[in-house]
Amino acid sequence: MEVVCPIDAQFSEQIAVLLEPPSPLQLQEYFDELITSKQCNGIQVKPTNDYGKGVYADMEFEEDDLILKDQMLFGVQHSSNKIDCLVCSFCFQFIGSIELQIGRKLYLQGLGSPKDCSDLASKDQLEFQHCSSTTSRNRFQLPTESVESLMHEKLALPYSKKFPLPSVINCLGGCRDAYYCSKSCAHADWDLCHSILCTGDGSKSLSKKALSRFIEHANETNDIFLLAAKAISSTILKYRKLKAAHNKEKEKNHIAEVLGNHNFSLLLNAWKPLSMGYKRRWWDCIALPDDVDTCDEAAFRMQIRQLAFESLELLKEAIIDEECLPLFSLEIFGHIIGMFELNNLDLVVASPVEDYFLYIDDLPEPKKKEVDEITQPFLDALGEDYSVCCQGTAFFPLQSCMNHSCCPTAKAFKRDEDRDGQATILASTPIKKGEEITISYIDEDLPFEERQALLADYGFRCKCNKCIQEQP
Repeated sequence: MEVVCPIDAQFSEQIAVLLEPPSPLQLQEYFDELITSKQCNGIQVKPTNDYGKGVYADMEFEEDDLILKDQMLFGVQHSSNKIDCLVCSFCFQFIGSIELQIGRKLYLQGLGSPKDCSDLASKDQLEFQHCSSTTSRNRFQLPTESVESLMHEKLALPYSKKFPLPSVINCLGGCRDAYYCSKSCAHADWDLCHSILCTGDGSKSLSKKALSRFIEHANETNDIFLLAAKAISSTILKYRKLKAAHNKEKEKNHIAEVLGNHNFSLLLNAWKPLSMGYKRRWWDCIALPDDVDTCDEAAFRMQIRQLAFESLELLKEAIIDEECLPLFSLEIFGHIIGMFELNNLDLVVASPVEDYFLYIDDLPEPKKKEVDEITQPFLDALGEDYSVCCQGTAFFPLQSCMNHSCCPTAKAFKRDEDRDGQATILASTPIKKGEEITISYIDEDLPFEERQALLADYGFRCKCNKCIQEQP
């Protein structure tokens, strides 16, 4: 039975307006302003005949030149990665210290599932408690006292000061889901969306319990729902700021207002950053898994739609705003998730713990032998997981404008100095001024038919020079 969201029928006209693609002029003006504000010299976003928009070089680039560092609009760390890495919830750089990173990871891994002990991985990342389970304690390969001393930074590892990390800043609302590298990141995230999505005492959500249920559902199913919640929360907060500014101006000038559709025009303005992204319904564009037969595709896509509906219902209970109801339609929710599905880039930040142990390994003898007596037990306890990086997914407003080519001129590639969640785009070939900057959405070394099949999920058939040459 197909699920029905009443908001879709009630606000069908407003939803259609929200999902209407921007005009070429609107697109040009928005991205010109964005590029100027971010000081991204050397590129332009321009309308194209085939794909709506594209990124073009405004100067010449040599191979391996930095084209762009793009700050994400919204990003999320995978919930399964939170045991391994403690990072800033806004910029995603590692925080705390080498000792805290190692000790916390060993402690939480020793507990097994985070739910074994008061959900430590997500709610008590820094306020560790003893767990009464002796079996969980026995999972440690090191004495518990050693791990806890490291975790609480009572034990200093040799040479760890060569790898300094920003101090941990708590969430402004007091939740234990988000930590930051600085007060500026904490305030930026609070103002962007976290004030509504915080589960702490200072939360502006309607129900912290309902919000916790939504987050739990997303962690158990697909954390792309958390990104959608951030997008909706951000739009609500922008709408409220615009309305407050408008009301202040109205009072200042003693203007009597006929309400009409004015509130919706403010909502449209708040929605603008999201209106610029290419969208399709999530259940229409998600790739069919290998273990699902084509004859079962319709049922699979209906299940995905049902999953999105379940998530939306939980989110509505937690944060719904009566003045922003169109944002809580299944049509809008599905298109937001679809935009992330089609445009997101993997969020990857290298671990300083890996750098630390590589440094120790390169020490000259006999110093290395002396240091190994202290560090080797911790490295052995970590095992192959010692080098796990921060992993997640994010939407980048400029990178997402780059079109695909099977012979791309650029690539997303993190250099040694790139230590936060920004997207780093490097030239993979020399690029002339005026030439389109393209990336590959897939493995471009795959055979022609496999490439085209994968790209069909993005809604187009590639006609790059490589595909034209290889087409049967």
